[in-house]
Amino acid sequence: MSRSYCTAVTVTDSEDDAARLARGIVEARLGACAQVSGPIRSFYRWQGSIHDEQEWQVLVKTDADRIDLLIAHIKENHHYDVPDIVVQPIEAGSAEYLEWLTSETRPE
Repeated sequence: MSRSYCTAVTVTDSEDDAARLARGIVEARLGACAQVSGPIRSFYRWQGSIHDEQEWQVLVKTDADRIDLLIAHIKENHHYDVPDIVVQPIEAGSAEYLEWLTSETRPE
């Protein structure tokens, strides 16, 4: 049976918080790689108002069998009431890279 891989993305309102989330995810071995990009400009409706905010994005690459734990970790460590967490499958990739994703997301 072949393995499945995915990316997960979340956003937060500061570069420092994004870096803290990214580091914590990699340290917990829930993602092999977490990349922070930004600032980005986000428009969204929250509690009846339209917001125009600066945010930073955290993109995590992981083995699909770690995704439930990753989502729980983000929820536990994120300060937003409802963190933006979106997961997408990785359809294909370098075999060596995907093997590395698996090895780096295994508990020591």
